Amino acid sequence: MTDYLFETENLTYSYSTRQPRPSLDSVNIRIRRGVRTAILGANGAGKSTLFYHFNGIFKPVSGTVKYAGKPLDYSRNALSELRNDISVVVQNPDEQIFSATVEEDIAFGPMSAGIDKEETERRIQDSLFKVGMEEYRSRPTIQLSYGQRKRVAFAGALAINPKVLVLDEPTAGLDPQMSQEVIELVEQLCVSGTTVIISTHDVDLAYAWADEIHVLREGNLIYSGEPESFFADYSAVASAGLVLPHTFSINNSVQGICGGRAEPYPRTNSQILCKMLPEGSRAGKIRMIPVTDSVPDSGDEGISSGIYGSVTRRLFKLAGREPDFHFNAIEYCLMEAIGGKDSVLYFDAPLKDRILEIIGRMEAFGRKIEVVM
Repeated sequence: MTDYLFETENLTYSYSTRQPRPSLDSVNIRIRRGVRTAILGANGAGKSTLFYHFNGIFKPVSGTVKYAGKPLDYSRNALSELRNDISVVVQNPDEQIFSATVEEDIAFGPMSAGIDKEETERRIQDSLFKVGMEEYRSRPTIQLSYGQRKRVAFAGALAINPKVLVLDEPTAGLDPQMSQEVIELVEQLCVSGTTVIISTHDVDLAYAWADEIHVLREGNLIYSGEPESFFADYSAVASAGLVLPHTFSINNSVQGICGGRAEPYPRTNSQILCKMLPEGSRAGKIRMIPVTDSVPDSGDEGISSGIYGSVTRRLFKLAGREPDFHFNAIEYCLMEAIGGKDSVLYFDAPLKDRILEIIGRMEAFGRKIEVVM
């Protein structure tokens, strides 16, 4: 089995023969299986056009698109099978939602794939739960807010249990809290084995989240690789219509003022604070409490707590309990630890290894955070 999930060879596409230049021009891109991948570029760079080639909605004018090592077959049956593997969530939910009610819209994908009624029902419930829209199941879709419609579009994509989830500007038009919730759900999908690819011009989001980035400019691929190398090339960043992530800029400023090495490059606020603190300062502990079917009592009075994961979030709500950190809780607990304070993190049990990985990265920036289980 190839390590590359998607490969394009000289992919070229134009919406019209009257276009002065192709929307995609001889693009050669390789996206690896299981790698958190972001496609970056200014508006009009070709990000959405590229995504529509991944599930066969667009067919190249020239060049080839491969999925799992095989060129796409554009026959009706083959495309139907491909779209059972790959869900694309477009930027504007109104381009994706077309059913009268929420449950009808989410049921469309599984039913089209021949899933039986009982399993379709389970998937409707599960996907609505994941996006926090259970109480809206019977609601007419025209009565939903923009953010709610975006959640429904997300739920519809999840309902086919895709191997690949492609998200076009997933946080565009969302408030900051909802954006954090979307990224948290994306992390859960990655941990469960789904390959997630996002397009965005939000450099802070891409830099903090992605393992690899691919940058488009006016339909041309200008960079593929780790984020740090791209953002270290200021002229390339500017020519792509992008700006530096704030943590990258702050790290450069601190290096210029205090001296020292720019590496390792911090991607989060907690990581950059670690580099700035004097050696020997005390770090707090993070107590991790896995949650499965109920919320245990930590017994730690007066200590800040956070929640991470859809199951934990729902159980806290049902129990009427209020954490200190509703969203981005791993980062907030790390900030507490850097400040010398202890904290408690409640989390969905399957996310344990991922959380430990994130906490473990702090050692590279000068702080080993003790975890108590």
